[in-house]
Amino acid sequence: MVAARRRPVRTAWPRLALVLALPPLLSLPQDQRPAGLVLLREWQTMNGLHAIGVYDPKPDPRDPSARTIVVWLEEPTGVKLAVETLRCSPAAPMRLMRRGSDLVIRELNPGGPVGPANKLDHQIWWAACFPEQGGRDPATLGALARQLGYSGQLREQQQVVPGSPR
Repeated sequence: MVAARRRPVRTAWPRLALVLALPPLLSLPQDQRPAGLVLLREWQTMNGLHAIGVYDPKPDPRDPSARTIVVWLEEPTGVKLAVETLRCSPAAPMRLMRRGSDLVIRELNPGGPVGPANKLDHQIWWAACFPEQGGRDPATLGALARQLGYSGQLREQQQVVPGSPR
């Protein structure tokens, strides 16, 4: 008995057969989102999907009024993570983050005006300090902030403390 020779499959589109034979691509950044991620903002550009979210809020062991939270920065090419510290005290609410070697300190005013310039800061602050409010529009939380002891009358400002170059 003579074994039959297998002929290669011919298609009208030879490149299509090549594409179908490739292994599956790596997973997309949005497929890697952790459980418990609170999505704060998501938008599409011509490069792909972008998103900002937070997860894993924890009390800071060194300061009872502080919390740490992981900020999820999703781009079409991958994900960046940043651990930030937030102070939740009514006297001095703030967000502390690193930008390169610099420390950025943003003093916040929960219960005060929220607009495009400070909305993300307030979203992250509420998600860290009061996780049950995470994902809600901070502009709608003014009455709750005042019930919790925040005056809504603080001055918002930013300080940048330069880090030492290495």
